[in-house]
Amino acid sequence: MQLFYNPEILETTKEIIFDKIESAHIVKVLRKKEGDILHITNGKGWLFDAKIVIANDKKCLASIIKTDIKPKPWNYYLHIAIAPTKMNDRMEWFIEKATEIGIDEITPIICSNSERRVIKLDRFEKIMQSAMKQSLKYTLPKLNEAQTFSAFINQKMDGKICIAHCEEQEKNILKSIIKPSEKVTILIGPEGDFSSEEIKKALAKNYLPISLGESRLRTETAALVAVNLVSFINQ
Repeated sequence: MQLFYNPEILETTKEIIFDKIESAHIVKVLRKKEGDILHITNGKGWLFDAKIVIANDKKCLASIIKTDIKPKPWNYYLHIAIAPTKMNDRMEWFIEKATEIGIDEITPIICSNSERRVIKLDRFEKIMQSAMKQSLKYTLPKLNEAQTFSAFINQKMDGKICIAHCEEQEKNILKSIIKPSEKVTILIGPEGDFSSEEIKKALAKNYLPISLGESRLRTETAALVAVNLVSFINQ
């Protein structure tokens, strides 16, 4: 199934006009014609079936003929707060794969050892949208503005809150402390790890120190391992 994304569609919407880029893709690339059915999500858990009324490559018009609510296929809430990687493509890779597996919220955090401090959210958002469509999901993860480590941990967080770091101290194995259907927030540090001061601040805010295994992992790998472990625990 080819899935389209349009955040403007509501449950009460009767018809949709695609912009020039989407119209050209529908008519010229996919060779869709009048009477063909398109499948569209608004990223809020809804799936819309729409019949093409006007197949114009500059202004394609479709009439919505069916509306369905599609619950998330996972029953937990996962929020990953991650220090952006020095190489932007690694962060993009994480966002793509995490969206495919299942994640609810991502927050870029700027840490003491962060080498990248300028974040292009528009690029990340497009990758997230593409991954949602490719994996046939109907709920788009929430992508937050970047914020400092201190600002993030000073917020009140519901559910279980964890920090994955590399310092030699007693830690919990993630899979041993996560229960099915929980809300979980996990902090993932930059290439140089969290600073000792940041770790102390997080622990003082009742973040649980966790280990993701014996190997020392890259930032984006550690984040994806965390996403996959939470998904596996909830199978």
